[in-house]
Amino acid sequence: MTLTTKPRGTNDIAPGEIEFWHELEERIRRVCSAYGFQELRTPIFEHTELFQRGIGEATDIVEKEMYTFLDRGQRSLTLRPEGTAPAVRAFLENNLGAGSLPVKLYYYGPMFRYERPQAGRYRQFVQFGFEVFGSADPLLDVEAIMLPLELYKACGLSGFEVEINSIGCPECRPNYRQELIEYFEPRIDGMCSSCKSRLHRNPMRLLDCKVEACQEVLAGAPPIAKHLCADCSQHFSEVLSYLDALGVEYKLNPRLVRGFDYYTKTVFEVTSKELGSQNAIGAGGRYDGLVEELGGKPTPAVGFAVGVDRLLLALKVQGKLKSEETGPQAYLVHFGGETKRRAAWVAHYLRSHGFWVELDYLNRSIKAQMKAANRLNSRLVLIFGEEELDRGRVIVRNMQDGHEQEADLQELEQLAKMVGECAK
Repeated sequence: MTLTTKPRGTNDIAPGEIEFWHELEERIRRVCSAYGFQELRTPIFEHTELFQRGIGEATDIVEKEMYTFLDRGQRSLTLRPEGTAPAVRAFLENNLGAGSLPVKLYYYGPMFRYERPQAGRYRQFVQFGFEVFGSADPLLDVEAIMLPLELYKACGLSGFEVEINSIGCPECRPNYRQELIEYFEPRIDGMCSSCKSRLHRNPMRLLDCKVEACQEVLAGAPPIAKHLCADCSQHFSEVLSYLDALGVEYKLNPRLVRGFDYYTKTVFEVTSKELGSQNAIGAGGRYDGLVEELGGKPTPAVGFAVGVDRLLLALKVQGKLKSEETGPQAYLVHFGGETKRRAAWVAHYLRSHGFWVELDYLNRSIKAQMKAANRLNSRLVLIFGEEELDRGRVIVRNMQDGHEQEADLQELEQLAKMVGECAK
C-alpha cells in the first residue's frame, strides 16, 4: 500500500473538474425548488439492520456490496449504499409527517458499495435522490419521472430513454412468484449461482440479473401484467395516461423490477445510449410498504435517485461539459515591505466584499508577479509602487487592453466599484 494512491474505486475531484460538480449541484437545487422539495441530510453510516430490512436480504447490495463494520460497542454499522432507507428513517425519527402532506425531500451525497469499479461506477459514488411521502396519487409517480427529465434537459443531455413497468403489490405477487418458479426451475442449471440461490427465496430478483449467461433465459420469462390486481392495474393505467398527457416518451419494459425489495407498483429507469452496458443514469419507483416495514404507520411513498458520477460521464461523452476561463478579479503586485502591508490591507477589504483577490507570497520580482497574474487570468493588476504609495495612490492595470489609471487608496469603495465593473 502506498500513501499517495487513492483506494480502488474512489476518485479525487480536483480543481478543473469540481466546477462541473458545482454547476450540476446548483441545477439540482433549482429544479428541486421548482417542484417544492426541501433538502435532507442523513448520516453517512446507519445501523446495518436498516438496510437489511429496507433493501432486502436477497439483493446484491445486502449480500455482496455493503461496507459493514462493528464499532467499539460491537454495534453493526454500514456505510449507506443508497439514500431511500435513511430518508425513511429520518422521516420517522423526526416526525416529518406530522405537518401537511405530501412531504417532499431531496438528498445529495456520497454512497458506498463494494463492486467492480468501471466507468461511471465506483465504490464511493455521489447520488442525488428525492422522496415523496404521504400520497398514493399516480401523478406523483409521473412527477418523480418528470423532475429528473427536467434536470437532464437543463444540463443539455439528449439521447436518454425512460423505461417503466408495474411490479404489483403483495396481493398480486404470490401467483406471479409461483409462475416464475415454474418457469425458472427447469432452466436454473444454466444460470448463475446468485440466481440459483434466489430462485425460491425471491424469484423476482432473477429478473434483475445482469449476468450475460442468464440473459437468454430471462428474455422468455413471463411478465407480471396478467397478475396485477385491480388497484395496481388501475394505478399503472393512470400513470401511463398522465405520461401521455404530458408528452413524456417512454418504453414499457415488462421485466424491469429494480434491485431493491421495497418497490411496489410503478418502477422506472432512465438510461443513456452513450454509456454502454452500465447505461442507467437514474431509477426509482413507488414503495408504499417501506415506511410501515421500518416501524411507521402505513404511508405511501415514491422516489427517484440519480447517479451523479454517471450523469456527468454522460454529459462529458456528449460534449456538454465546457469549462469557462476563470481567474481572480485582481492580482496585487507589490515591492515588499510597506507596499506588501498596504497590498494585504487592500486585499482584505476587497475579499470582504466578495472579490477573488490574489497577491504574491513568494517575494518574487515584479516581472515574475506580472507573469503569475497572467497565468491566473486575472482581470486587473493593482501595482503598489513606493512612489504611488507616498501619494496615497495605486496603479490599476486592465489586463485585457493594457489600460492603466490610478486610484485613491483613501477611497476603497470607489476602488471596489472599479474592480466590480471590470469583473462583469
